[in-house]
Parts: sequence; C-alpha cells; structure tokens
Amino acid sequence: MAKRDYYEVLGVGKTAGADDIKRAYRRLAIKYHPDKNPDDKDAEAKFKECAEAYEVLSDPDKRARYDQFGHAGLQGAGVHDFSRMNVEDIFGALNLDDILGDFFGGAFGGSRSRRSTARGPHRGYDLETVVEMTLNDVASGVEKSIEFTRQDNCEDCSGTGSAKGSSPSKCSTCGGSGQVAQAGMGGFFQMVSTCPKCRGSGKVITNPCKKCRGTGKVPKKRLVTVKIPAGVHEGQSVRVAGEGEPGFGGGPRGDLYCYVRLKEHPFLQRDGVNIIAAVPISFTQAALGGIVEVPSLNGMKELKIPSGTQNGDVFRIKGQGLPDIRTKRTGDELVQVIVEIPKKLNSQQEELLRKFAETEDNTVLPKSRGFFEKLKEYFNNK
Repeated sequence: MAKRDYYEVLGVGKTAGADDIKRAYRRLAIKYHPDKNPDDKDAEAKFKECAEAYEVLSDPDKRARYDQFGHAGLQGAGVHDFSRMNVEDIFGALNLDDILGDFFGGAFGGSRSRRSTARGPHRGYDLETVVEMTLNDVASGVEKSIEFTRQDNCEDCSGTGSAKGSSPSKCSTCGGSGQVAQAGMGGFFQMVSTCPKCRGSGKVITNPCKKCRGTGKVPKKRLVTVKIPAGVHEGQSVRVAGEGEPGFGGGPRGDLYCYVRLKEHPFLQRDGVNIIAAVPISFTQAALGGIVEVPSLNGMKELKIPSGTQNGDVFRIKGQGLPDIRTKRTGDELVQVIVEIPKKLNSQQEELLRKFAETEDNTVLPKSRGFFEKLKEYFNNK
C-alpha cells in the first residue's frame, strides 16, 4: 500500500515552519492516541502514521531529502518502523513527553505509566528502509548492500549519557521512583504520572557527555548485505535481525525491515507470477502470420504469430514469468499483440490494397456480417 504524503498526513503546507509542524502533530497525536480510542485499530494506525510523518518533517535533513525525492529519498535515513512499534515505544522514540506535556500523564496516563515504570531492559527500536529491485532481481533473487543511518550507543560514554568519570544521579523530584503523585479533586484521591524531570527513569544526568550531549546515542552509518528471495512482491519486507537501534538497560537491539520497491521496466509489467508484454505487429503480419521477436526477462524471444491474428489477441510463452515465493512454481509471459495500421501508403502499397479490396466479400466475414445484421435489425425495429 502506497504511503500518503507526510504534509497531507499532518495537515500542513510544504512551507510550514517547525512550530507549525509540532503543533499539528500534537493535535493529531492527542486525537488518535489509543488511550483515547480504546480498541480502535484505525485510530492506532493513524497515530503511528502521524508519528512517522512527524519524525521526518521535524528533522531538517530528513525533511530536505523527502522534499526533493519523496519517500524514495528516505532510503537509508534511519526512519523508525512505527507500524511495528508499541504505542509506549513511540513516546521514547520521539521524546513525546516534551511535545505532549502532561496531557497523557493526567488525562490518559495508562500507557505512559506502564512505559515509564517498566525499569528493566527494553528492546531497541526497529528501523525501516527501502530496497529497489528490478524484475530480473525478483526472478532470480538477489543480495543487496544497504547503507543506512541508525542511532548507536555513544562510544565516549558507552551509552550512559554521562561524561567519563561521572554517573547519573538520583532524581530529586521523584526520589528515583520515576513517578510523581498529585492530589486529585477535593484531596480524595491521587493522580500518578511520569516524573517531568527524569521522564520516568528515576535518574538525571548532571554532567552530560559532550559528544552525545547527554542522550547516550549518536548517529552512525551502517552497511549490511541483505538476501532478498526470488518471487518477492512490491511492499513486502525482509527482516534483518539485530540491525535496529540498541536496547535500553541492556536490552537487545531492534531489527531492520527492508521494504521492496520495484523499478519500472520499460517493456514488461508484472501480474502476480506472470509477465505481460504489449508488442506491436503490422497488419500484414496479423493477416498472414509470421515470427516476431518479443522482450522477456531472458532477452529477446521468438513468438509465432498465426495468420488471422486479431488486435488485442494474447499469446502465452510458458515458463518465462516469475517464481512463486512459496511454491517456487514459475509463471508465464503473456504477450498481447497490437495491430498497427499504417498512416501513409506509397503508390504501390495503395494499388495492391485496392486490388485486395476488390476481392473481399464483406457479407461472408463472420464478425462483419454479425455487426451489420444487428445494425439493420436495430434500425428496422426503430
């Protein structure tokens, strides 16, 4: 399924500033948040779609690549695969506590509380990228070298965010619990929300690492080789385990999902496991029959055209299609012939055709007779 334009997703123009984009995303994130729309899969999908659009348009480099090349320009840019993320993880990936403030902590605190109080190891975030393939690649399978950027642990601070020789301190606001309690209406109950200072971690960095500025992560380029199986379809993905972003608290890395995009072939189109080609032939070849060369995935192939071929007739070349990714059965090539009528004739050609026309008896041609009989019957009934 084709992705929507990111500006359309957020409802902003292409000249929108950073603040406009942030406000638009905040409004939509609140509208579609699953805590506000329980058991609504459509709202959850839109929430994730908005998160993906915001990640790209809020980053100057990713936005510039998207503006120039569209979705294809984000290949290797390290865009998170939000469609596979839990809602709680999206908060961490985009630092949504800063964007949404206390809205979810007060009104819809369930997801944030579950996320922030889980202090143990967390799996790292998944990433997605795009792999361009030709029909020939699909026919045989291929290995692709993919370069992308991901957030890795900072080498200077080993991912802690603190400068060498120092360590995070206990948060003075929450006392290290990661949560703060506020009195509710009339003082009869308390509302527990994520600590705004430490964002639920229970610790604060007092002496941040200069290289990563306290985040513990720095962008790094990565080159991996991915094996794409034969028969893969547009939009399908290949998972590369452990090539996502590093985990939290000693958790494992996420994965990299490589989504397939097919390059357009100048002469061939795909229809499942079959390949379709449209080939022009002359009206004399159609009438008399002959041998024509047609394009295929394996070079030019000879195709026998029988006499009396009609415009639009389809011929099959067995075994010249694509393999089924599951059964490995190979499809066929379907060749549709397009009969071309010459726009200009030289005198010799015109004379020959006129002589041929004198020998024709239109009344005995099955298709012509049927048409004219129906035409007479229609007007006689009128």
